[in-house]
Amino acid sequence: MLEELLPPQLYKIIKELNYKYLTEIRIRVGQPIIVSIKGINYYLTQFGVSNSKQNSITANKMHCEYIIRKLSDNSLYTINDQMINGYITYKGGVRVGVAGEFVYIDNKIKTIKNINSLNIRVPHEVDNCSLNVLRYIKNDECVYNTLILSPAGCGKTTFVRDLVKQISLNSDLLNILVVDERSEITGVYDGVIAFKNMRVDVLSNCTKSYAFDNGIRSLRPDVIITDEIAQKDIDCIENAMTCGVKVVATIHASNVQDLKNKPCFNRLLNNKLFDRFVVLSGANGPGSIVGVYNENLECIAL
Repeated sequence: MLEELLPPQLYKIIKELNYKYLTEIRIRVGQPIIVSIKGINYYLTQFGVSNSKQNSITANKMHCEYIIRKLSDNSLYTINDQMINGYITYKGGVRVGVAGEFVYIDNKIKTIKNINSLNIRVPHEVDNCSLNVLRYIKNDECVYNTLILSPAGCGKTTFVRDLVKQISLNSDLLNILVVDERSEITGVYDGVIAFKNMRVDVLSNCTKSYAFDNGIRSLRPDVIITDEIAQKDIDCIENAMTCGVKVVATIHASNVQDLKNKPCFNRLLNNKLFDRFVVLSGANGPGSIVGVYNENLECIAL
């Protein structure tokens, strides 16, 4: 996957690193290229990685242009809607953050030009990483409404991808709908669809509000599993829950206190619509479990 995306001279070096632990590649024009391995940042050199800036490889504009051409298959128009949201999703679940100059027309963002910074996030599968908390999220009869908390880059998507598999494997008759707005949950590092041959329906590349509303009507799911909810998603989530559909979702937050400090989510917390809260960190790799909390945000497992 990275072989198709990176300039050959960079891929030649990157391929010698331990792919299992590679999580990010940061390319900033005029600055050293930085790679993240096991959550620790290193400078990229011709000989691998180093803690020293000396001999590091400096990114240039051609690096960015090459990667953008690959992401767009030589047609920037096809990825413009993603770029104006600050990221581009590539096959296999790769997500590339984009920074540059925003272009406005009639007070609306139309595109980004002069792209000078890219952050390539490399996805991984960690089999059974959700297994230890499955009994707190699912009982013999149903799945609890669950919100998964984690800082950026600490394995929310890795965790929720494995959770879909575990629920499917342990629930023969549950109808599971994955709402994958950015096509990240279903993509794995080798480009294979993660839930092939499982009893899972997938709606991807559409907004959560559309997928929730239409998915409930047409697919009749027992459980909807989705990634990275925001304030704009609250209404459709609440509607699903009050229709009898269970919801498992993720959110950016370091801990339960961070969640309490998000005013837009007070309604969900005050109405106790979520039964479980799972807190993750990257302490021992993507998807490391810190604790499980009940609807009152009381810790029930560490």
